[in-house]
Amino acid sequence: MKSLLRLEELLMFALALFLFSGFDFSWGLFALLFFAPDLSMIGYLANPRLGAWTYNLVHHKGLGVSLYAMGVLLTVPWLVFTGILLFAHSSFDRVLGYGLKHEDAFQNTHLGRIGR
Repeated sequence: MKSLLRLEELLMFALALFLFSGFDFSWGLFALLFFAPDLSMIGYLANPRLGAWTYNLVHHKGLGVSLYAMGVLLTVPWLVFTGILLFAHSSFDRVLGYGLKHEDAFQNTHLGRIGR
């Protein structure tokens, strides 16, 4: 089942890249900012509960899809860019096994435990 989920996430990552290619955005900027959503882990400096909340908010695909849709509907390019970036990053993370976090520990995700 994990392989099937990872394949699904890989296809969603490919979809994000396809959508991105349809706009006149900078691939260099995309690459530069690709891991910026991981800055949301800063909440873990306070405690695991806040860390999980900030991480999950930024890595929730609904946020990426919503920003993308608002950007397209309102013709706001930076919203489109941000939405695709968040969606792509979240899909890529899940391909690697990094899921949304439970409040007890960073390693405890909705896809299972990270590490051994």
